[in-house]
Amino acid sequence: MLRTDILKQAELWKRRVVLHLEDPETALRTGQIDHHDAEFLSTMPEASDVYRFKLFDTSGRVVWSTRPEEIGTSEPRNFFRSDVARGMTHYIQETVPLSEIDGLDLHTENTSKTTQHHVAEVFMPVTKNGRFIGAIEFFTDFTDLRSTFIYRLRVSLAILSGIALLALSAVSLVTYRTNRYQLQSLKNRSDKERELMDDQLRLAREVRLLGELNEWLQSSRSLDELFDMVSRFMTHILPEAEGSVYVYSNSRDVLDGCASWNGGSHKAHIHPEGCWGLRRGRTYEFGASEVDFVCEHAEPHDGRPYFCFPILAHGETVGLLHLRAHEGSGEAFHDSKKLAQLCAEQISMAIANVRMRDQLHDQSVRDPLTGLFNRRHMTETLRKAISRSQQTGSPLSLIAVDVDHFKKFNDTHGHDAGDMVLRAVGSALETGCDRDEVACRIGGEEFMLILPDNTPDDAMTRAEQIRQAVEAITVRYGEKSLPRITISVGVAHYPTHGVMPQDLMRVADDALYAAKDKGRNQVQVGKSNQTVTDIADRKRPVVSGSSTSLAKP
Repeated sequence: MLRTDILKQAELWKRRVVLHLEDPETALRTGQIDHHDAEFLSTMPEASDVYRFKLFDTSGRVVWSTRPEEIGTSEPRNFFRSDVARGMTHYIQETVPLSEIDGLDLHTENTSKTTQHHVAEVFMPVTKNGRFIGAIEFFTDFTDLRSTFIYRLRVSLAILSGIALLALSAVSLVTYRTNRYQLQSLKNRSDKERELMDDQLRLAREVRLLGELNEWLQSSRSLDELFDMVSRFMTHILPEAEGSVYVYSNSRDVLDGCASWNGGSHKAHIHPEGCWGLRRGRTYEFGASEVDFVCEHAEPHDGRPYFCFPILAHGETVGLLHLRAHEGSGEAFHDSKKLAQLCAEQISMAIANVRMRDQLHDQSVRDPLTGLFNRRHMTETLRKAISRSQQTGSPLSLIAVDVDHFKKFNDTHGHDAGDMVLRAVGSALETGCDRDEVACRIGGEEFMLILPDNTPDDAMTRAEQIRQAVEAITVRYGEKSLPRITISVGVAHYPTHGVMPQDLMRVADDALYAAKDKGRNQVQVGKSNQTVTDIADRKRPVVSGSSTSLAKP
């Protein structure tokens, strides 16, 4: 009877161990047990009648034990390979001294009454799909249980010797009910422990994913990359919800849809007044109150609950995180509100960091007066453009621009008027750029344009168009218009005029000074031998007040 009871309990112990191991087969084969599983295995003797147990691989080697010194040893007895390895349970009962029983608090009372204790040693095979993958050996001290059974039997025989059959039936009934109660208690305890362990594992997973999300978001280099990371992480963090994220456009009139996940979708643009979360400045939960109103961006609505989390950065609302429950996940969806709020906070901090990083980058590469790129960015961009042309064979041209008689503007009308002239010229140059073309202010009244993928003829045409656009500018200062603005332009082509950035810049500058020497307000192209050819006659007719000439490069 004791053996049967112990074997039943051993089966339950084995199930508890296997169920709590994340990957039993890998753990038994390699002995690699993660921190959470090891912590559970170490605490199991404190919550059961087991005072010691081991995990074996298929060869009989110990891969884990409550006694660490046993790890790596092998089971030498033959029954392991003849019985256990074939899927049979092996039971050994023996009497051992007190020193052989691990001194856990749960067994202190059991071990304090006698120096010799009855111990059951049970080998339980572990199989998967009918295949032997390892074994577990349990040690349990049943001294008190054995004494109890013997005592009850003797009392029953002494008192009920005349009605032995009835006494035997009564003992059997008591034993059955006792075992039934113990099994039920063990099952209830196991269920509670499993629920607690599941909650702890879920919490640990959420904390880990939030940490990883924060780490990845902080390393994103752009908002597009950031929103791609958000989509991938939110699929794992909140699998019971579909979602989307919106960010205010530069105009602040609408929010632009940036990303969606888990089957969700986003509109191209939404108005902030169409979201109750944005209008009220706090999280809006549809489905939590008796009376709810649907946001415009959630239409068409099918009745499923959803969240609207305003995304804040430095106290300012910069976007919206929208989450909607999947079909049949209403309760789990509501329980995830706190986690979703933490995700919104992580996203808001990441957006603020990316925008601040973009602002700092712009400040480092932009001219504060005109908004054009500065000399540092121009040099780096020109170097990359030359490298690309070397690899692909695509054409490349460089245009140098200088405002004619700029000193007179400053001396006659003041520096404010001069700044207005530089801004007007910078705006005209930026308007004249297309695709990957870059306009830069390299200092004072000097500008340069990098024109990749432009043939020499195209570059000359663009240079003349820019000259005419600047000439057509009218700048008002105070109550009057400033004198007409003109520019002198020099053009250099890669690789005709050089293959190094400094070579192209020198040729373009030489062509620019040649234009000034010939009367200003014209375009000149450099030659590889450092001579220049007049090109303006081909681009425009000669007019009063300007000197124009034209020649092929």
